[in-house]
Amino acid sequence: MKKSFALRVDAEVYEAIEKWAADEFRSTNGQIEWILSDALKRAKRTPKKKNPQQKEEQQ
Repeated sequence: MKKSFALRVDAEVYEAIEKWAADEFRSTNGQIEWILSDALKRAKRTPKKKNPQQKEEQQ
C-alpha cells in the first residue's frame, strides 16, 4: 500500500531531482521513491517484509 503526503523541498533541489529523473527515464515521484529506498538500504533500515500469512491475519 502506498501513502500520499505533501513534501516541501527547495525549488533548486526539486529541479535537480526532475533532471535526474528524466536522465533515468523515471517520473519525479518515482525518482524520489527510489532515492528514499536507496537511502534506507544504505542505512540498513529497510522495513522487513511481512509474510503472506501475517497479511491475512491482519485483514
